[in-house]
Amino acid sequence: MRLTQNGVAGLICLALSIFLLFLSRGLPQSSFVPVGPDFYPRIVLVIMAVFSVLLIISDLWPKAKTDASTIAPTPERHNYRLVGVTYAIFTGYVVLLPLVGYRVATFIFVAALQPVLAPPRGAKGWSLVLISAVASAFVTYVVFNDYLSVRLPRGHWTGW
Repeated sequence: MRLTQNGVAGLICLALSIFLLFLSRGLPQSSFVPVGPDFYPRIVLVIMAVFSVLLIISDLWPKAKTDASTIAPTPERHNYRLVGVTYAIFTGYVVLLPLVGYRVATFIFVAALQPVLAPPRGAKGWSLVLISAVASAFVTYVVFNDYLSVRLPRGHWTGW
């Protein structure tokens, strides 16, 4: 069996995650809390290794044979406009962070990017955009600020 690009990418990611897991042994352990700075990188690297193995397996798994004459190749379409708009929205988010703070900037970022990536249809779609923007800003703030004790940017204009 021969690996395709997916299998090769899986092998590279697996090797990288194992190498970084080995290097993570040198991270300092916290004497104050049971979950130190070594915990989260290791979790991410283990998840990366598992997904890499799954990618390799899915690449090696026998695929159903299809008649090539019945499948017309679809030409690739590059959407450079979407890339540019996404980059502009992200740049705006980075600029807004110190001015209005994490909570407001994150709400604006999600509320602006989500309709660009998947345009909502009707009032229900727009209400889902607003709900997900509020939920994203709130949940990430609570997790990072309260649970992980990460200081998030406060806005010069808003004070919070």
